[in-house]
Amino acid sequence: MDYINRSDATLSERPLAGKTAVITGASSGIGRATALTLSGAGAVVVIQARRRDRLDRLAEDISNRGGKALAVEGDAGLETDIDRLLDQTLAWKDGGCKYDVVVINAGRGLAGGILTSDQSQWQELYRVNVLGAAYLIRRAGQYMVERKGGDIVAISSVVAKNLSPFGAFYGSSKAAVSVIAEAVRRDVAPSGVRVSIVMPGIALSEFQEMAGYNQANFGNAVAQFGKLLEPKEIADTICWLLALPPHVNINEIMIRPTGQIYP
Repeated sequence: MDYINRSDATLSERPLAGKTAVITGASSGIGRATALTLSGAGAVVVIQARRRDRLDRLAEDISNRGGKALAVEGDAGLETDIDRLLDQTLAWKDGGCKYDVVVINAGRGLAGGILTSDQSQWQELYRVNVLGAAYLIRRAGQYMVERKGGDIVAISSVVAKNLSPFGAFYGSSKAAVSVIAEAVRRDVAPSGVRVSIVMPGIALSEFQEMAGYNQANFGNAVAQFGKLLEPKEIADTICWLLALPPHVNINEIMIRPTGQIYP
């Protein structure tokens, strides 16, 4: 789905033209790839992350490829920053003073199970992965119900359904996100709002290092799975489900490397 740098692109090749997409955790990995992919499909994008320098570079990359992006520095686990993100989106003229898509991608990992993970990080992980995600889902859902349409995409994980004892606390946070998103889907569906849960398997990004994974507790175990996912492959899937006709809603989708047998 390389929509960018196509001078002969038609409207059908840019299925998100006229839409504004808000993406959290956009400074790297799946979030960055999603911003580039949705922009290439015609959307204008609003990108949020804590690392301002990376946000600015991403916005510049999008602009250089012919797209439009608004960078809003912020913490996806803070209600005040989420409010500011959405307020600035609605005030942004290039976005048409509205938003049609919210991709709730920001999150952090944590190596280890309930008995072995660093307990001092538990509250911070839930603040970002669950409470921040829930608040953004709530705000976006309320807005989209009023507009009678829109898309909420929540990035969960395969471990939300296939819980591993080696990452159980992180997995519990993603299970919570999946439950929250599905509950909201049942609430907003009558208003024409779509909610999708995307559950990636193992994808190569900064996520593993930040979560405390290394060769001993991660690399050796996944070597048997062969080629792992790239963030762009998750982003392409998100773009595909957003481009479906409005009456079609992919509620859940799980994406694994072909060789990943577990989780």
